[in-house]
Amino acid sequence: MSPAPRPARPVFGIMTPPSQAGYDDLVRVWREADGVPEIEHAWLYDHLMPVFGDPGGPTFEGWTPLAALAARTRRMRLGVMVTGNRFRPPAVLAKIATTVDIVSGGRLDFGIGVGSRPRPPEAWREYAAHGLPFQETARAVASLAEACTLIKRLWTEEQPFDFHGEHHRLTGAFGNPKPAQRPHPPVLVGGRSSATLRVAAEHADLWNVPGGDLDDVLRRSALLDRYCAGIGRDPASLVRSLHLPVDTGRPDAVREAVGEALGAGFTHIVPGLPAPFPEGIARWVAEEVIRPSVR
Repeated sequence: MSPAPRPARPVFGIMTPPSQAGYDDLVRVWREADGVPEIEHAWLYDHLMPVFGDPGGPTFEGWTPLAALAARTRRMRLGVMVTGNRFRPPAVLAKIATTVDIVSGGRLDFGIGVGSRPRPPEAWREYAAHGLPFQETARAVASLAEACTLIKRLWTEEQPFDFHGEHHRLTGAFGNPKPAQRPHPPVLVGGRSSATLRVAAEHADLWNVPGGDLDDVLRRSALLDRYCAGIGRDPASLVRSLHLPVDTGRPDAVREAVGEALGAGFTHIVPGLPAPFPEGIARWVAEEVIRPSVR
């Protein structure tokens, strides 16, 4: 298990979906956020087609702009929330993530999950549209667990190895260069199903879940505690991360949601920004959400 961030205080970031917006818009918001000390991490998501708004609108693949934004920022930690494990072979993903960690100077938090969601149905069409198989859930979660094992080994092992799993088979696997962070970047597993929580308990340094139904989130967090205890892991060693949508017209509601999340023990807070991104949105988050929440 790699050393993970253990925030003794709330740590706030932003998530900017690389969809329904242009690359210049992403650069604008990330560079603005990089100059706002209260914003300590920034994220993209990983879809190949829109899952909100105009179904024919623009959407960037997640890791390519992340590398570009890593080169255009200096301070914030960064990642993809979360990488769809169905999209890329794990050895290729390990190489991509290593590249971004080096480009960023060791600022990558590696987010990964099964990929897509039961809804909206728009999240499923990207598989057929790109010639990608859509694995059923049980197989996809088992594949995720193997991928986490493989990726960590590629980041850390100094000699080539073979891996013959049920879902992934590698011969002479070896990662060079290694990530800038040692032993490897912190791993964030995203998802809420019980099977995914078992993967998080074993492999994650941070666990992320979408907000909305706080009672359900608390039940999932308690289940994660039990899974950690079952494998002899201290549940407190796994940072709890919550993604919360931002409505700039209702700052009070956003602050209330943040306060509830902090009270529930979530210390890694990720406000999701609306696209297209309003001018000055990063400073708005700091002034209207973060500062009032930590007074």
